[in-house]
Amino acid sequence: MRLFLLPISTRRTLIYCQRLNITTSEKQSWLDKGTTKAANLWAGWEKKESGWQKKVVDYGNQALKRIPYEEWGLKSIPPLSKRRESEELSGNEKVEVSFPSTLIPRERVMEVLRTLGTERQSLHKSRMIYSFIGMPISAPFALVPIVPNLPFFYLVFRAWSHWRALSGAKHVEFLLDNKLVKATPSKILDDLYSNGKQPFDPALAKGTAKSSTAKDGVDVEERMVLHKSNGKRIAEALKIPELDVELDRAVWQVEKALREKHELKEEQRDLKAANSKLKEKK
Repeated sequence: MRLFLLPISTRRTLIYCQRLNITTSEKQSWLDKGTTKAANLWAGWEKKESGWQKKVVDYGNQALKRIPYEEWGLKSIPPLSKRRESEELSGNEKVEVSFPSTLIPRERVMEVLRTLGTERQSLHKSRMIYSFIGMPISAPFALVPIVPNLPFFYLVFRAWSHWRALSGAKHVEFLLDNKLVKATPSKILDDLYSNGKQPFDPALAKGTAKSSTAKDGVDVEERMVLHKSNGKRIAEALKIPELDVELDRAVWQVEKALREKHELKEEQRDLKAANSKLKEKK
């Protein structure tokens, strides 16, 4: 497998795993079979022109879009089974980590990986437990005729999703602890980030002056480094079609967070100015 570190903003990075040398003869686990069956069922519902299945898909896709991009990224990393652990420890090749060196200095790659692999472990573990606890509570909804027990299935999905993310995070931590990672700067990513469209700026979007983002060469305010249209270009250049969706979701979430943060700062500044005027009048 190969890992990618894809900066979204100056403070947030998407980790993504590309599976290599996957053979079709590998026996699927019951979990993989269940996941495939659920994906096919969902795809079938998406083709419906109307009905409750179509409504479920519409609301469901909106909910999926709001699941943190960090979770989706960690889910792309395969769980660390005993067989995989043995193969990685006994293998001669290290796992390659590709990154744009113009945005992530080589000496910081391991630090970024360590952060991405550890900072959300406790969150995914607790959320997974809460999902399991909620399953029996939602079970009585199965008595409702015609419509499936959607709350139960949602909790099942969230429990599985948190487990996959937690497993991916532990896999990254395992690779780092055993020094099985090789940092490899990517000229392709450097070029794509440098030549892409101007990233979103909340200050410019509001028509206000662009705020200073650096002081003594150090960023003091988070800013975007990736435009949403560049996700497709990166996915095509790396020949990973599914990466387009992951980058689009990540950019949308970070832009939304920065916009809300900027609006809050504007409100606080206006409130402070109003309070100052009131004091002057008194």
